[in-house]
Amino acid sequence: MRDGYYARWRGEEFPCGPDHEEVRLYSADPRMGFVAAEPGRFVKVVPAAEVEQLYYVVTRCRWRDEPFLILGEHEGWLRVEYTGGRAPVAEALGLEHFDRGVYQAWAPVTEVRDVREEVYR
Repeated sequence: MRDGYYARWRGEEFPCGPDHEEVRLYSADPRMGFVAAEPGRFVKVVPAAEVEQLYYVVTRCRWRDEPFLILGEHEGWLRVEYTGGRAPVAEALGLEHFDRGVYQAWAPVTEVRDVREEVYR
């Protein structure tokens, strides 16, 4: 499940972190010019002008007949964030009150429906 910034650089797509005039490209594999940031994560900083496209991706779904974002995935579970904007509904669903107006939960992947990506360019 994708959630966050992505960049197309030299014809390939990378998760990234834009920062003004630079973009940090991330790879799970060692590549020419990338340096190890931590085990299994490599980074390369490039000028923003070299990036062919920069966009933001979110993955949306429905769980228990309500709208959610998918933030992550782990061993058959999805970390979801409620986007319905109604605190009483979030509380009735038993969601964790993560921050003001933000409700999250771990949902079994088998219960999640209508998974779709949205790309913002």
